[in-house]
Amino acid sequence: MLDTAIVGGGLCGLALAAGLQSQARSFALFEARSRLGGRVLSVASKKAGMRLDLGPTWHWPDTQPGMVKLIADLGLVSFPQHDSGTVFRLNDFEKKAEPSENESVHAGARRVEGGMASIIEALARKIPADRLRLDHAVSAIVDRGDHVELHIRQGDALTVVEARRVVLALPPRLAEEKIRFEPGLDDHVIAAMRETYTWMAGEAKAVIVYDRPLWREAGQSGNAFVTHGQAVFREIFDACDGAGSSAALGGFLALSPSLRETFKVGLPMLMGNQIGQIFGPEFEHGEQHYQDWALEEYTCSRRDLVPPDDHPHYGNPSLRQAAWDGKLFFGGSETASYAGGYMEGALDSARRLLRDIGSFAPADNTQNHVKAMGSNAEGIAEFGRWVAGRQAKLLEIYRKHLNAMLASADKEIVTQRAVVASIEQIFSEALLQLEDLPFDMSSVAVERGRSAMTPEALRTFEGFIQGLMDCVLEFNRTSCALSNFPGEDKPSKDYVQAMLRDIAAAWKEFCLSVNAYFLRRTPARGAATH
Repeated sequence: MLDTAIVGGGLCGLALAAGLQSQARSFALFEARSRLGGRVLSVASKKAGMRLDLGPTWHWPDTQPGMVKLIADLGLVSFPQHDSGTVFRLNDFEKKAEPSENESVHAGARRVEGGMASIIEALARKIPADRLRLDHAVSAIVDRGDHVELHIRQGDALTVVEARRVVLALPPRLAEEKIRFEPGLDDHVIAAMRETYTWMAGEAKAVIVYDRPLWREAGQSGNAFVTHGQAVFREIFDACDGAGSSAALGGFLALSPSLRETFKVGLPMLMGNQIGQIFGPEFEHGEQHYQDWALEEYTCSRRDLVPPDDHPHYGNPSLRQAAWDGKLFFGGSETASYAGGYMEGALDSARRLLRDIGSFAPADNTQNHVKAMGSNAEGIAEFGRWVAGRQAKLLEIYRKHLNAMLASADKEIVTQRAVVASIEQIFSEALLQLEDLPFDMSSVAVERGRSAMTPEALRTFEGFIQGLMDCVLEFNRTSCALSNFPGEDKPSKDYVQAMLRDIAAAWKEFCLSVNAYFLRRTPARGAATH
């Protein structure tokens, strides 16, 4: 019997599988598609001599520490998104695109050489091939008391696999739509699954390859925005390689899934025409690569065909708790408390799952996997210095998140959302920092489920939250931009209390994650202290 069955071979599932492999645990990953990666998709272009990302393209080092660490750990190379030069805006179907002042559109984004699929491939190489089972679609999961049964379709065959626990590393809406649960899940869990929009599931993306990046030679960035009612693309960007020698433009389509289906025969011509209208007639014809995610059975649920009214909020608490007495776990980027929907969120979810699984079934870590430090006190001191360094940058972190909120269409409770995003970013970074420190857990006591190291690590955050709130309130009070948003420049007492409640919830989860991490690192023989 497997210890853990993972359903879903996207970034979350693979990162979790790699973590379980490093702990020598028994697991298998089941992926319904014939490929790994989920929404990560890089396709080859013979003309360009490179791979093109038709799924996620960017990561942001300033706010996505997990991605930065993973790319470095895997030995991959990243490069900055080309952003310099003129930006075009096409607001009227019958007029030419208007150039605007040079502006940074992608806020320091970076791309990965070889495409984002390079991350998927590198992770997969860390996992034994017989643990990765493609073309295995899970249709039902049954609670059998001390284990679960997975009913799996492989072509015309139906097989049953037993495991002590199962992790759903796929979008919640897909899990609810595709998998039968026996017994049925609680109503509040089903509601949370149905309400959680699958990020970018109803979208379509194209990348068009050219002989030369003539837009760069003309001093243009490759960035363009189209806002009129007949728009084919809503946003266009430079998709060249890091050296700028392989030329390509990418774009997100403005058409709804139903309109894309209606115009599918003429869509290549429509895409070329709009690119030509913006950048010049020489760009009407190129090598087109197109991906409509709404047509992907294992990406887009029926509910995802209707786009959300506002930017979706992720990390529903009902999807971050184990069900069936620790035998059923919910994962995927949409369950992340930080960076939900993004690849960073998938990594955040995988780290949480690895910690949560460990709290239900601690690993027998009798071997020290890292070079020992002089003492645990020295490790805590180093962690404290890191925390102090982040505290010195609280205002900078908050302002980046606030600016992102103000630039989005959803401008409700921007202060609260920016504060929560800031604290969740820091907590996510802190967990990564702890994992890099070589603590010796062989003689650390565990009493009533709490490691003696936990309060030592948490003590380094004394005054941190108050410092954040002081920075936020002082900045907002003097911000000209926020003076245009009543209630944001001078938050009311009730508004501040709402922020503190959200921070308290994030702090509670962080504390549990820190403790779960130390418990997972503690040898089994030391876990029975009472």
